[in-house]
Amino acid sequence: MRQRVVRVALTAALVAVVLLAVPLALAIRSSLYADQRDTLERAALSGAVRVSPDYATGDPVELPAPPAGGRLGLYDPQLRLRAGGGPRTGDAAVRRALGAEVVRGHWGDDLVVTVPVSHAEQVIGVVRASSPATAVHNRVLAVWAVLAGTCALALTVAVLIARRQARRLAAPLEELSRHSRAVTAGDLGARADPSSIAEIDQVARTHNEMLHSLTELLRHERDFTDNASHQLRTPLTGLQLTLEAGLGQDNEAGLRDALEEALTTTRRLHGTVEEVLRLSRSHGQPRAAAPDTLVPRLVHETEERWHGPLARDGRRLECEIHDAPDDVHIPGTPVAEILNILLDNARVHGRGTVRLRVRDLDNALAFDIADEGSVHDEATRLFDRGRSGNGTGTGIGLALARDLAVSLGGRLSLSSSHPVTFTLLVPVRRQDETTDREVTEGDDRSR
Repeated sequence: MRQRVVRVALTAALVAVVLLAVPLALAIRSSLYADQRDTLERAALSGAVRVSPDYATGDPVELPAPPAGGRLGLYDPQLRLRAGGGPRTGDAAVRRALGAEVVRGHWGDDLVVTVPVSHAEQVIGVVRASSPATAVHNRVLAVWAVLAGTCALALTVAVLIARRQARRLAAPLEELSRHSRAVTAGDLGARADPSSIAEIDQVARTHNEMLHSLTELLRHERDFTDNASHQLRTPLTGLQLTLEAGLGQDNEAGLRDALEEALTTTRRLHGTVEEVLRLSRSHGQPRAAAPDTLVPRLVHETEERWHGPLARDGRRLECEIHDAPDDVHIPGTPVAEILNILLDNARVHGRGTVRLRVRDLDNALAFDIADEGSVHDEATRLFDRGRSGNGTGTGIGLALARDLAVSLGGRLSLSSSHPVTFTLLVPVRRQDETTDREVTEGDDRSR
């Protein structure tokens, strides 16, 4: 690109120089020749004024000094040189001047100007002024040489400026090309730096925005895969164990219990998949699901699900609805997913009794999940995706729980490091508000 910019600039400068220099050179040549002819004409006129009518009878003629390097002479009507310098016999210019006209021209190697000398309305002589044409020609060549040098200097400056501008224009484009190659090689974190050229900056910003959108899309796709695999692994294992236990039952009652438990697990799997899909569509932005579950029912279902796994590990689960009213509806599936992640985290990484407590905060509910363990990492780093505190997990659960809380318009945080306590804040709507809204929506539809 740099060579192309230099070639374009040099071509433009060369065309401009030619269009300017050629007419200027011709004008200089014409001007120098015209100046020399004017000088000769002034000398001839000055000489004609000094010629006396009596010069034919022998009166001496005093002509002025000729132009530098030239000659000045007086000719009679018989074309004889009577005074001054010049050809001994008058040439064609002298003969034309005898017709009472001033003659300017180029005869032989000389520039010639002839002026008639009149007396009593008759031409009594001709004053001839001449100078070598080579002197003017040499002056023209000298001026042309200066003009050519100026043009060459202008072209040199144009090339230097073009090369500098080419580097200035090409550098950000080359940098953008290097970033694009880095992205092609798999570095999605590469970003084009701004430059001092507005148009190229616009291209760089568009490139960065496109790359950011692509990165976010790939991240959401990757997170969806990770979230789905993380959330489905444990329920699928439990479903497999339930079905295997059902196959080992000889009586119909045991088989029916196994099938009912498997069906319940399947419903949970369905809800998990729906929730992960909802989260992937919301891209981590608040997009709350419809409140459809009462708090006591959600706490009871959660206790039923986790009492057994914790009991098999020799641990207790205590659930307490501290002051939450019974008429509060919350999005059951996403909140249940968050509680399941936190309880599973307490089962795997915590110790001692696990406590689930619900507190009323007027316009929000606080779900506290605590155990008797401790956390030594920074609270903000616990929710980083891919980070596992003791290296035994995938580092996906807490990150997924945080994203689910954000998608509900709530918040998940570590409220205590010892004992470990996670607090989930969920915005709520009272039963009367829900009813009023449903009535309003029904009225709108009826209208």
